[in-house]
Amino acid sequence: MAKYESGFIGAGSMGGALAQAAVKAVGGERVAVSCSTPEHSAEAAARLGCNPETAETILWESRFVFLGVKPQMMAGLAKKLAGDIAGSDAIFVSMLAGTSLDRLAELLGAEKKIIRIMPNTPCAVGKGLTLVSANSRVTAAELADFKALMAESGLLDDLPEHLIDAASAVSGCGPAYAYVFVEALADGAVKCGVPRAKAMRYAAQMLLGSASLLLETGEHPGALKDAVCSPGGSTIAGVAALEDRGFRGAAIAAVEAAYRRTKELG
Repeated sequence: MAKYESGFIGAGSMGGALAQAAVKAVGGERVAVSCSTPEHSAEAAARLGCNPETAETILWESRFVFLGVKPQMMAGLAKKLAGDIAGSDAIFVSMLAGTSLDRLAELLGAEKKIIRIMPNTPCAVGKGLTLVSANSRVTAAELADFKALMAESGLLDDLPEHLIDAASAVSGCGPAYAYVFVEALADGAVKCGVPRAKAMRYAAQMLLGSASLLLETGEHPGALKDAVCSPGGSTIAGVAALEDRGFRGAAIAAVEAAYRRTKELG
């Protein structure tokens, strides 16, 4: 039995959020993190309530090894840790944007068990969405254990790998779009006289409630929009202003731009 159920090589904002979920699932004594320096590892471990370790120890002593480095750093890391990677029996979990399972197999070894995921930042509060695809070497039982380990992060959804880059342009990048939208709505309310703190809270709560209503009812978003828009009313006037300024086109373009950049990173 491995000393750690999960070890994280890289524990930045996203790796840290998933490490936090793992700590909730199995306890801090079964989770380890390794960052760029021993000092950073110690700081991250203290913040998350787990153990600081070297990357080498994580590779040898962890059942699931999470790779949370930047995509452009992975080749150098794989070369530096080549011997430890070769000797590791871990199941590798990659959150590298745009990096395919085939490319990961080239870097880690063709015989390795690899799960590719794309999480998002709301995982930090247990409301995230993580897209999941695994290579054929990962068994159904191992995949189920991985999902149990990450259950505290939010929803985990299986997706064919060829769709992950496109889907992550919504799920992974989308929180940034949502924050821009919330900030802009709050700015509009402030312009109309609402205090800043209340404007921000109202915009965020509105977005949370609207998303919950959409998911829980299963209604088409267009139908829910129509239900709010009374003939000649204030809401349809606001919707018309969004359409006049290309809101839909801008949202579509944002997803397409993020998707193109993700492919470039891979």
